Formats: sequence, structure tokens, C-alpha cells
Amino acid sequence: MVLLRQLLGDVLRQLRLRQGRTLREVSAAARVSLGYLSEVERGQKEASSELLSSICKALGVPLSHVLREVADSLALAELQHEPVMAGAPEHERIPAERIPETPEEITGEFRGDMVAA
Repeated sequence: MVLLRQLLGDVLRQLRLRQGRTLREVSAAARVSLGYLSEVERGQKEASSELLSSICKALGVPLSHVLREVADSLALAELQHEPVMAGAPEHERIPAERIPETPEEITGEFRGDMVAA
């Protein structure tokens, strides 16, 4: 099973290595302990949004770029049929033919004033 924290750590490590920077350099710039940054990169710790923002700033990379790379890695894992996270048990899943396709089907009504022009 692929965990988001592992994918995130892989992306952060790859970005740091592409820049030729050490854990020590990035941890100092991000004001995060070297050990904690190492654990984040190895997927052993869940990073808060504040910590991620600080690490991205230290790497000079927008957080959105990092999250996009993580999303791409996650999509690839899903395409390879690798279980990513445990889903709902089979008896709780909505059959495909019953999944709503439009806002009207979800809410039972349509409010035109809520649509962005």
C-alpha cells in the first residue's frame, strides 16, 4: 500500500537532491530539525501544512508544485492497480449506476445563482 506521506517524502527528497543540497542545508533554511526533515523524507512522519510550506520555501519551490508531483505519483500508483488507501467496505459502496453525475442529482434542485459566470 502506498501512503501519501511516503509519496510526499519521495518528492521532497528528489527536489532536494536535484538541487544538490544536503538535509542539513534545507533543515536550517526551513528551521526544522535535521532528524525531523529526514523522517519526513523517508515517509515516517506526517508533515503539517505549515511544515510543508516552510520546506517548500527553503527549496524555492511552490507548495502547489510539490502537491502536483505527489498527485501525479498517486495517479500512477492507482493506474498500476496498487492499493493506495483502504476504501469503503464493499457493502457500503455505492453502485456505479447510482452515483450522481450532475448537481441536480446530488441536491435534487438546481440553483442558477450559484454557478460562476
